Amino acid sequence: MVAMDDPRRPLSEGSDQLSACITRIATAQDETAFELLFRHFAPRLKSYFTNLGGDAAMAEEITQEAMVAVWKNAGQFDPAKASAATWVFTIARNLSIDRFRQARRPAFDPNDPAFIPEDEEPPDRQLERVEAEQKVREVLNSLSPNEQSVLMLSFYENRSHGEIAERLGLPVGTVKSRIRLAFGKLRAALDPQAGAGQ
Repeated sequence: MVAMDDPRRPLSEGSDQLSACITRIATAQDETAFELLFRHFAPRLKSYFTNLGGDAAMAEEITQEAMVAVWKNAGQFDPAKASAATWVFTIARNLSIDRFRQARRPAFDPNDPAFIPEDEEPPDRQLERVEAEQKVREVLNSLSPNEQSVLMLSFYENRSHGEIAERLGLPVGTVKSRIRLAFGKLRAALDPQAGAGQ
């Protein structure tokens, strides 16, 4: 067993000392063991990340994050599955991969034109359309039941004048006349200038 009382004493790479330090961190939150691990792995991790092409600040940051993760997750270390060095470097490598993915992912901008459907109406147009639809409904409701029925059959059910006449038991001329009168009332209500010109 390694003497944990001198954090300046270097640990050897292939020994059980590294595993023992992780075990002491897991079982007793041993700060001396953590300091030994930190002194051993921090320079190696920084060198590893700088050799991968990272700048010194990024290498330092990921090293710090990795060592914090070692402290927090020491209880998950299993010396039967991996050596201490493999376990620590795996944590660090995974953190660097996550960092790389985050850096490559563009920030979400809800105002980016790519996220706005092309067929979406601007709010002012939507309001105008809703108001116009409301006005049409009001005018349709103000028509007589006879006028409403011929318009519904003609425009909502796409019936011909002959089919409407047959269904309502009316002459075709009466159906045409009711449709024309209903349209005139709609036009006058929706566009007062058009109604005044008739």
